[in-house]
Amino acid sequence: ALGKPIVWGVGGHVVKVGLAPLLIDLMRRGYVSAVAANGSVLVHDAEVAMVGSTSEDVDATLGAGAFGAADETGRLLNSAAREGAAQGIGLGEALGRALTSMHPKHEDLSLLCAAYRARVPFTAHVAVGTDIAHFHPHADGAALGATTHTDFRLLSEMVRRMSGGGVYLNVGSAVVLPEVFLKCVTLVRNLGHPLEDFTTANFDFIQSYRPTTNVVRRPTSGGAGRGFSVTGHHELTIPLLAAEILCGEGG
Repeated sequence: ALGKPIVWGVGGHVVKVGLAPLLIDLMRRGYVSAVAANGSVLVHDAEVAMVGSTSEDVDATLGAGAFGAADETGRLLNSAAREGAAQGIGLGEALGRALTSMHPKHEDLSLLCAAYRARVPFTAHVAVGTDIAHFHPHADGAALGATTHTDFRLLSEMVRRMSGGGVYLNVGSAVVLPEVFLKCVTLVRNLGHPLEDFTTANFDFIQSYRPTTNVVRRPTSGGAGRGFSVTGHHELTIPLLAAEILCGEGG
């Protein structure tokens, strides 16, 4: 009713345990205004879209140097980053466009494709060296940096709009997204914009330092908002949250 954004910050595990279809349903109902993702989300979501499954046995493949060496994944992600940089768009939008244009077999399970088709902002925040695509021969650090920086600016604008009733949910990112979110809050306030009366929450199976400090406590301190910590496995807590939302609307 307030028209304020509900921003979901998600880590790769959210996709790996099969929650993308639930988030897609919430997006269609208007409860996902934007998605902020770390780099592992791009890997897992793209692989689910293309082949219907994701991940591999790291212990079994690391010794041989084969972990994360699938050519198709690295080529897709890095080509999208290069095209995005050339056209001045963000990494999330660039990959959503590239993946959608492929008409992948399992597109209906892809958060990237759903966001791109619905014109819901999907920002991707990568630290160079954290994702398997970064050691692909096609990797371009300048392209990754430019596109993820565009997404940082886009997410900052979404955070600015949260003042007066918006929501930020951090689900399954223990380091990168909490750090990025805190810098978005800092930037918004540094530019003189009000950022108050908003809600944050961290969902994870343990409450780590950075989400607790950078999402739940610091941004909402001094009466600026309210922060919550919800501890439990995503495959339990997020469906329960969705059920609570839908019961609240009588759906």
